[in-house]
Amino acid sequence: MTAASRTRTPCSVITGFLGAGKTTLIRNLLENAEGKRFAIIVNEFGDIGIDGDLLQQCGAASCPADNVIELANGCICCTVAEDFAPALDRILALAEPVDHILIETSGLALPKPLIQAFNWPQIRNRVTVDGVITVVDGLALANGEVTGDHDALAAQREADDQLDHDDPVEEVFEDQLACSDLVVMTRVDLIDADQQAQVRNFLQEHTPAGVRIIAAANGAVGPGVLLGLGVGAEEQIDSRRTHHDDELDHEHDDFDSFSVDIAPVASPADIEARIAAATRIDGVLRIKGFVRVDGKPMRLVAQAVGQRASHYFDRPWRDGESARLVVIGLKGFDRSAVVRALGD
Repeated sequence: MTAASRTRTPCSVITGFLGAGKTTLIRNLLENAEGKRFAIIVNEFGDIGIDGDLLQQCGAASCPADNVIELANGCICCTVAEDFAPALDRILALAEPVDHILIETSGLALPKPLIQAFNWPQIRNRVTVDGVITVVDGLALANGEVTGDHDALAAQREADDQLDHDDPVEEVFEDQLACSDLVVMTRVDLIDADQQAQVRNFLQEHTPAGVRIIAAANGAVGPGVLLGLGVGAEEQIDSRRTHHDDELDHEHDDFDSFSVDIAPVASPADIEARIAAATRIDGVLRIKGFVRVDGKPMRLVAQAVGQRASHYFDRPWRDGESARLVVIGLKGFDRSAVVRALGD
């Protein structure tokens, strides 16, 4: 850590692919804050703020709802000037200063352009990147996948001769690893020791030398591990080689998203079955949102990545809240088929 970085507010950039467990990791951190006060910038991808709402409403005293800022105008690495810099201004102007800023990128974000923005004159003297934390899905990697649905990506690739030779999703994943200072391997409770070792070996081959790789179940990683890395990543980001280094600009044109209003369901198993059916449609990567269950006052959080669907009740519904699911997939996936699957 440089002397200058000690006078700036530390930021942790938490990146990782769709459904890897970034929000779960952050919620666990907020609930075990050890006296620290946080602010969060969360970059949504979709029509409604699922992850942002989960963080705003988690009830942790370490991060009041007003300290959570959602950026929903697109991928954060593409909207740094328009969205990210003003969001930092809002956080740094809070009446009660924060000890640490957490930045949750969308699953599609390239970390490097975001980290480079910390060298801008209006930013570099006020904040520093304590470290880039990349969250990866250990179960998916053990199965040879980065999204939990590698087969759908391969099928889409074969059907579309306009895609680049390299799978764009894999490039995003590799860029996130290339920029990491710490890798958190999640869902390790679902794989055995040999599989963990294989995943760890794979990650070591794709991360910079010396980057620590840790295993975690249900986001249970203490603040002493995640925070205080003191890397100052903005000072060395240009040396981290990625797939997109030679591009002047980038767009994630291979992805699309939309939201679906969901009528009350008879049971959690009912909506989980529908979501599972929807994720079997070619090109669908992730589904996540809130659902009403008949006779239950609690809000159901339902989600799926690839063929893995899950759900849990998080809190009572509030007046005016909508029951919706956000669907994320490759450009051109069959929206009408997804609506039919979710509405049955």
